[in-house]
This record gives sequence, C-alpha cells and structure tokens, in this order.
Amino acid sequence: MARGLFPWGFFRKPLYVQARFSYLHMKYLFFSWLAVFVGSWIVYVEYSAYTELCRGHDCKNSICNKYKKGVIDGSACSSLCEKDTLYLGKCYTAKANSQVYSGIWGDLEGVIKCQMEEAPQYDLGSEMEPRKEATAFNKPTEGTSVEKFREMILNHLKAKVGDQANLADLATQVLSITDANKDGHISLPEARSTWALLQLNEFLLALVLQDREHTPKLLGFCGDLYVMEKVPYSPLYGISLPWIMEVWIPAGLRRSMDQWFTPSWPHKAKISIGLLELVEDIFHGTFGSFLMCDVSANSFGYNDRHDLKVMDARYIVPEATFQEIIRQQRCDVDENCLYGADCLTSCDLTKHRCTPEVTRPNLAKACEALKDYILRGAPYDVREELEKQLYACIALKGSTEQMEIEHSLILNNLKTLLWKKISHTKDS
Repeated sequence: MARGLFPWGFFRKPLYVQARFSYLHMKYLFFSWLAVFVGSWIVYVEYSAYTELCRGHDCKNSICNKYKKGVIDGSACSSLCEKDTLYLGKCYTAKANSQVYSGIWGDLEGVIKCQMEEAPQYDLGSEMEPRKEATAFNKPTEGTSVEKFREMILNHLKAKVGDQANLADLATQVLSITDANKDGHISLPEARSTWALLQLNEFLLALVLQDREHTPKLLGFCGDLYVMEKVPYSPLYGISLPWIMEVWIPAGLRRSMDQWFTPSWPHKAKISIGLLELVEDIFHGTFGSFLMCDVSANSFGYNDRHDLKVMDARYIVPEATFQEIIRQQRCDVDENCLYGADCLTSCDLTKHRCTPEVTRPNLAKACEALKDYILRGAPYDVREELEKQLYACIALKGSTEQMEIEHSLILNNLKTLLWKKISHTKDS
C-alpha cells in the first residue's frame, strides 16, 4: 500500500508547487505592470502640466523678436537677447499667462516674470489687469512727446489709485525708470515697455513701496518681462507634499505640518511685524489704498535678515480699481462678489450688483494668516495676550470710520507686543 501511495505523493507535490509558483508569478507580473502603468500615467500628467504651464522660452522669443524689431527696449533687453547673460532657470509658473522663472543675470540671482496671453476683459477669476493693451506695445504712439507721455502716466495712475495729491512725484519716478540706459533721453521703445509694465499690479506696487523693505527690488525689464530681486526663503510657511499624500492627510494635521519647518519664535515675530507694517503702508498710504486679495503663505517670503517680502503681488490691487470693477459685477449671492481668495463684498439683491466695500479689512486677513504661525512656540508670558489681540483682529469687519480707529489700535497693540518681546534680543 505504501508503494501505491508513493507515486501519488511524488506527482502531487510538484504539481501543487508548480501551481503556487505560477499564481505568485502572475500576481507579481500583474502588480509590476500596474505599477509601471500608474507611474507612466503620473509622469505623463506631470510632463503635460509642465509643458502647458512652463512656456518661458516662448515668452523670451516673443520679447526678443520685438526688441530686435525696435518695438521695445529696456535695461534687461541686451543681456536677454544679445549677450545671453540673463537666462531662465527653474520654472515656478502657476498660471500659463504669467510665467515665473528663477534667473541668473551675471552675478545676480533674481526672479524673471513674463506675461504671455491676452486677457482683455476684466474677470473676477483672474488678475485685474488688462493684458491686450500691454502685449500689443502700441502705446505711446510715434510722435508722442515726453510731456504728453507724462500726462498719460498721470491719467493712468489717477485711474488706478484715485486722485492723490502727490501723483506727480510718482510719475517722475516712472519717467526715471523709463530711461533704462540713463542717457538722459526717453526713446519710444523704452516708453512702450514702461507703459506695458504700468498695467501690472505688481509693478505698480513695487513703485509705490520702493522706499520700503517689503517688496523685492526691480533689477531690470524688457517689454513687460521684468526681473525682480530673489527672495531666499519662500513661502512664508508650509511644506510641499505629493498630491497623492495630500488626499489622505486630515486638514488639522496638515495645518500643523505647515508649521513644522519655521524659524525660531523671535524670527517669526520679526517677520510678522513686517506683514503688519505692510498692511499699514498700503492702508491709506502715500499713493492711496490697496486691497490684499490673497493673504496666503505662498504670497510672502523673507530674506536672511528675516524681513518680510511680497512674493506675488498680483492680488494686491488698488482699492479704487477694485471698486470700479466690482460695481459692474452681476450677482445673485455674495459668493458672486469674490475676487481672489479674500476680497469679498456683498450682493445688492435689489440691483443684482456687487457693492464696492469689502466685508473684511486687510488687517483681519493678515491676522488670520499669522495666527497659527505666531502662536506656535510663543513664550508663555505673551501667549495669552497675543492670542486675545489676534482674535480681536480677525473679528474686524467693514471699513467705517469707527472701525478704522479700532483697526489702528489693534495694529499698534500687536506691533508693540511683539517688538517689546524681541527688542532686547539680537533678532530685532
């Protein structure tokens, strides 16, 4: 009987092992091919997104063609188009119509920004900047005198920021920048480049705040391509994760993770004071008021001295321009009256038009952005008062005269509280 069992045992075991090996082999092949397929799809999607967004070389070619034809000129044109001493580095573009690259210009590191596509209509879903006029480079026209160009600049600034007393000084600054080669004369190509740049909120804000430390310095321009000083540390806080990880991380944990890799608390206090000073500078400032319509960490950075720098000023818009455009917006609910992430007005249901006054002032939005950032690691002896002031700040509404007094009081209290804590340290 044992001999009768032996052949069956001899044959059945190899068949079982063979079947198991075949199953494991197929399983391994299936998951290998699945991994290859998913990986290839991710690479394809990322590459497609990159090629669609990152079109800096197209922008450069367009600018250089116009420069070589004598349509535009500027301090960066020769380096970009002839000497090849200004070149585009890593792509940071988030929107195809506004190209952003790191750049090297001789010994200088900077950020190159270039406008790509026409968007002649104002749209609450995009920047409040008419691109058609800028990209055509057809103004001023041939034969325009310097005085006439100065008048054009004044009228444009008045339309942007309102009728301010010292706009003539700002116009003089614009003319000084226009003379890119500093030969004492303004050529038509130089004037056309400057006129194109004046359509951009970021360029206008850099002019308005050029004596302050909050905006990166303008290093040069060519047409509406311009080079800004590089900000070493950005965004203000937060870590970048692959999208597949973002899906599975709870919102509370994600907010906590954003604060993991931040400077020491005294350095954060100095950076926070910088943001509060920026709010102060653009709130009824020298050249009118500006609204901060995207007060997120990605919009700001800081340098080695922990001075706050504006990274993306596209959504810091003149209040006069915002009110003029928002009045024309048709609405059925308040959400139809939102520009950017943070500039919301109410909907007048009797007229189905948006009202011009924003529901929250700049300071309230800034305090909300700073709350988790500055409270994490705050010294015990200031934390309670700091938290109290921040929540009072976040609760600010409207822009009435009484609210402006409270606005100034809270702003000064916060700055004083932070300065008092760090003034005796080297971090100040």
